[in-house]
Amino acid sequence: MQEQIDQYTSEINAFAPANAAELETFRIKFLGTKGIIKDLFDQFKNVGPEDKRIYGKVLNQFKQLAETKYAELKETFDSGLSTQASELDLTLPGEGFEVGSRHPLSLTRNEIIDIFKRLGFVVAEGPEIEDDWHNFSALNFPEEHPARDMQDTFFIKKNNGKDDIALRTHTSSVQVRMMENGKPPFRAIMPGRVYRNEAISARAHCFFHQVEGLYIDENVSFADLKQTLYHFVQELYGEGTKVRFRPSYFPFTEPSAEMDISCTICGGSGCNMCKYTGWVEILGCGMVDPNVLENCNIDSKKYTGFAFGMGIERITNLKYVIRDLRLFSENDVRFLKQFQTEII
Repeated sequence: MQEQIDQYTSEINAFAPANAAELETFRIKFLGTKGIIKDLFDQFKNVGPEDKRIYGKVLNQFKQLAETKYAELKETFDSGLSTQASELDLTLPGEGFEVGSRHPLSLTRNEIIDIFKRLGFVVAEGPEIEDDWHNFSALNFPEEHPARDMQDTFFIKKNNGKDDIALRTHTSSVQVRMMENGKPPFRAIMPGRVYRNEAISARAHCFFHQVEGLYIDENVSFADLKQTLYHFVQELYGEGTKVRFRPSYFPFTEPSAEMDISCTICGGSGCNMCKYTGWVEILGCGMVDPNVLENCNIDSKKYTGFAFGMGIERITNLKYVIRDLRLFSENDVRFLKQFQTEII
């Protein structure tokens, strides 16, 4: 048996396959269920008790040698390399890889930011976990105010029996922090992710993205608000896009309005996206309520301002004709590949 093992050891050490087929033959010969190692272990049963300890150690070392040799060679072939330099064709092209693309929400977010930057707006950010003051009270949401029911909130901590720590329901909280920590004039937009406890469907989700804007200075009027948003729509959707404002209500603005644009999918003729009205609401806006200014220690008799907020998903739906906003967060490669023309 020792002579056999010595002979096979020399053969294994000298083995240098030219291709994967020869390596497979080696595996079958030495490591297969009817291979040499299996046969040697069968012979080992007939070794006398006094020699089992010696030959057992030799046989296990031989088996380990064969397994290690096979594993190293297999890794070489799996990596596409060959132990024979003559088989390497250096003229072959390298392996290609797919170029990724930006997410459609990122594309829309960046375009919105670029438009408002050209109007002199800066970008401001804030925490996604907020206290009651910045998320509600400072924005003219008194306790037990019915307006709080407009936004189903994810509360995450109670203090003194009150739900006062929550995932922010809007990026308006960033506006409050800006006004508290600075002095007018302010001209900023606040992009970010927000959370609301809503049932997930084609038109709603428990988290989504917003861009809100704030402009505070002396003698700011509703006309300034309308002209700013009109310019934004023309830049984003094209000069032929129609705009209309409808009276609305928000606790933190007075007067308040919602802005509609002519449906970009049907051109205003009517479809399921615009509910066959020809119009789609894209944002809410209004003049900052004097109470909000006073809550942030800003003189409401000297300064006025406007604010607006829009959902990036809604803007993206209209821009790219995407009818189900769940697609944005499902990471379906088939969906994301449609935007590969937008290279990173």
